[in-house]
Amino acid sequence: MKNLKLEMHFAAAAALCAAGAANAAIVYSGAVNFVCAVDIDGCYINVETGVLSNGPGSGVPGWDVNPYSTSGGLNFFNSTGGGQLRTPGQTTGAAGNLAAGTLIGSTGSYNTGTSNVMANTTGGWQYGAINMIGFKFVAASGQTLYGWMRFAVGAIGSAGLGNNAPTRTVVDFAWENVAGTSIAAGAVPAPGALALLGVAGLASRRRR
Repeated sequence: MKNLKLEMHFAAAAALCAAGAANAAIVYSGAVNFVCAVDIDGCYINVETGVLSNGPGSGVPGWDVNPYSTSGGLNFFNSTGGGQLRTPGQTTGAAGNLAAGTLIGSTGSYNTGTSNVMANTTGGWQYGAINMIGFKFVAASGQTLYGWMRFAVGAIGSAGLGNNAPTRTVVDFAWENVAGTSIAAGAVPAPGALALLGVAGLASRRRR
């Protein structure tokens, strides 16, 4: 009887783990370290396909995020339905530099314009440091998804264009592929969850 109860306990636990894994599908890019061009086009990023390219947006069909600027700032141009999360508590201004764990989802306030994040006094962006945005985008399926992306912003003048243009490098990014589901800034697939999934986990190694 005890063995039967124990087996039932483990079966129930396994079912809960499987359900959680099915509902929480974080897709992680891995290390990208793509250096964005410091010009009016900047870098176009399709987060679903993982394609990044400098130059016009026509080079990246279905692009979702476009960091750009020719000056000392950093701007984001958005595809239809896209935007960057403002600092929690702010309803105006540019995207914020998010702390790890900040929730990115439908209740947040998003900037859909092209404001300079480095000039956002409430955004907390820093030169010579790694900064993180939260973003939303419309997937190929037509559904709105949420994710985060880290940028290594160089020191002033690091691009060699006078004293104003810093380099900016896409470090990595992740997104939640369940429509409307929030993601925590910096969250990646959990190795423990993958191990519990066994063979299924091997078939989808970027998910938890």
